[in-house]
Amino acid sequence: MIESLLIANRGEIARRIIRTARRLGIRTIAVHSDVDADMAFVREADEALSIGPAPARDSYLRQDRILEAARKSGARAIHPGYGFLSENAEFAEAVMAEGMVWVGAPPAAIRAMGLKDAAKQRMIAAGVPVTPGYLGEDQSPERLQCEADAIGYPVLIKAVAGGGGKGMRCVQRSEDFPTALASCRREAASSFGDDRVLIEKYILSPRHIEVQVFGDTKGNVVHLFERDCSLQRRHQKVIEEAPAPGMDAVTRDAVCQAAVNAARAVDYVGAGTIEFIADASEGLRADRIWFMEMNTRLQVEHPVTEAITGQDLVEWQLRIASGEPLPLTQHQLSITGWAMEARLYAESPATGFLPSIGRLDHLRLPETLRIDSGVEQGDEVTPHYDPMLAKLISHGANRQEAARKLGKAVGEVEIWPVHSNAGFLARTLSHPDFLAAAVDTGFIERHAKDLVPSGEPADLVLQAAATALLPKQSQDVWTMLTGFRLNAAIDRQISVDVGKRPYLVQVNSAQPTVRTENGVVFHNGEAWEFGAPRAGHNAHGSSPSDGAIIAPMPGIIIAVSVAKGDLVKRGQPLVAIEAMKMEQVLHAPFDGTVAELKACLGNQVVEGSLLVRIEGDG
Repeated sequence: MIESLLIANRGEIARRIIRTARRLGIRTIAVHSDVDADMAFVREADEALSIGPAPARDSYLRQDRILEAARKSGARAIHPGYGFLSENAEFAEAVMAEGMVWVGAPPAAIRAMGLKDAAKQRMIAAGVPVTPGYLGEDQSPERLQCEADAIGYPVLIKAVAGGGGKGMRCVQRSEDFPTALASCRREAASSFGDDRVLIEKYILSPRHIEVQVFGDTKGNVVHLFERDCSLQRRHQKVIEEAPAPGMDAVTRDAVCQAAVNAARAVDYVGAGTIEFIADASEGLRADRIWFMEMNTRLQVEHPVTEAITGQDLVEWQLRIASGEPLPLTQHQLSITGWAMEARLYAESPATGFLPSIGRLDHLRLPETLRIDSGVEQGDEVTPHYDPMLAKLISHGANRQEAARKLGKAVGEVEIWPVHSNAGFLARTLSHPDFLAAAVDTGFIERHAKDLVPSGEPADLVLQAAATALLPKQSQDVWTMLTGFRLNAAIDRQISVDVGKRPYLVQVNSAQPTVRTENGVVFHNGEAWEFGAPRAGHNAHGSSPSDGAIIAPMPGIIIAVSVAKGDLVKRGQPLVAIEAMKMEQVLHAPFDGTVAELKACLGNQVVEGSLLVRIEGDG
């Protein structure tokens, strides 16, 4: 067994690896950027070394600094986690050239499956069904447009070197293709250093089915069954579950065997995931499930597979990297119960899921199920890394029980002042269509009105806020209005600000069933700030209606499409801003002229900064 392990990653996956390594008696070494020096994963490792400034390109993506840390610490192996350098064949080779063990896929397999077009050609040769599309070398806009038109819309543009939803665009109409292609290529070049793309037919009722595979150095390959990751937003997974709803034994055998064949085709070793797209318009059928790509690493959603199989996949990785055979044969693996995972993000659903940053002054996560988290109360959420705060994983005897447990747990999440998607998750997990397993990748968009908070506090929230203020206002005749009536209860009203808006609340005698703490009400995963009424609520000095285009989030300006004095049309792209791996394009609110242009390519801007001002034609 490996004696010492350097973890070339951060946050929740670093803590997850440390947990298993400690149980196996392996010494762990963490590496961290300057901004992560006080994070939990750094404290929990046996040793920790700094590798550079906050930006990932200057720290977690610096192969030379990670290797130097490994030499200095005497690490015998490196585990890359997921993201960052986990699917970088050159880094894997550099680790092995140093005489250290690489806890990951062989470099040859990473290369074979890392480029989507080449991977699909290899899968075709191995007899694995693939999605119809264009994989050609001619990358001219004209050829790509022609191929997309021939395939028929809608189509997907996908970065050849892409992953995690980056470098992907769905195009509904031929006239929208050039703009989508340019945006996709820009994001692909920024994220992967490669702007090549492929075109795929977009499946209208798609389900995202993936299969966990493992190979060892003895030539053995097994699968650990499937996961359903169909619940996505902007191609990013939100809720995952295992097994897949509606998967019968015949279809499961076919899909899982195709995954094993795919892994064998590249002599795979270690943990990997074969991703499929399914046309679920008539349920899951083996002849309507196609290979999409392979992730040559551990997946974020691996806990649901651990829950239904009773296996520790990180332990499997470490044992296989140590030269041991697979811990179990295919016949020894089976499914027990149902598992679900929800990804808790620092983002604001009410403002289009824009990232939220700041200090986690209040963080309370449920203790009733498994939590994989990278943060603790008092930590700072920065714009430098992925905004995922934690993963909540439930396990039950069946799908209904797993959903009930997870829905209850996300509703108990308390976070302030950073915004989170906990309320959105709670709504999703209780939605009738979700509970009926009527899900596909368009579920969130289709039910957005039901799932995204309206911005109005529920009556329970208002009651809790008013009740909390009642002792403070009981002697204030101007804020507590009491009407006396014979033979009737006292009519008591309280004026209160909730979410920076004033409300007049009729207080009832029932004790509120939701929690309040330090001026915040927590209810069903959401948090509402409250206080005594204030004079004046006119907080916004500019808005799109007056032509002011402001930064919706802190980030970097990655594109400026206009110049001062330009004439623009309503809906025309003006600037693009990027933060936490998310690109946001801002458009002209009406026809007019660019009167002011404050946005400069490459500049870092704060939330609320004026970027462009448009003056109307009239």
